[in-house]
Amino acid sequence: QVQLVESGGGLVQPGGSLRLSCVVSGSIFSIYDMGWYRQAPGKQREWVAYITPRTSTNYADSVKGRFTISRDNAKNTVYLQMNSLKPEDTAVYYCNKYPTSFGYWGQGTQVTVSS
Repeated sequence: QVQLVESGGGLVQPGGSLRLSCVVSGSIFSIYDMGWYRQAPGKQREWVAYITPRTSTNYADSVKGRFTISRDNAKNTVYLQMNSLKPEDTAVYYCNKYPTSFGYWGQGTQVTVSS
């Protein structure tokens, strides 16, 4: 069974930065496009960014120029560097296969942007 363990969230002031990590086990991580998603209170989960095995990337317009996705296939880990954070970035962040999930979601990591 695939396990997804996200970490790195926290409380940060507007304009601050955080780096999220997601370790994936139980699957051949290196062959998949991997994505970061987020779900704000009262809203549906939305896609944020994805990265291919060859490290091509794409971003939602709302985070383009502020967030950077990367991966380390040797560590089965995908990262999300988040800079210039805004209150509207507040959400639980998840990683998963892109564009379709593994059929299972991890617990996510809470990001709160507030002064």
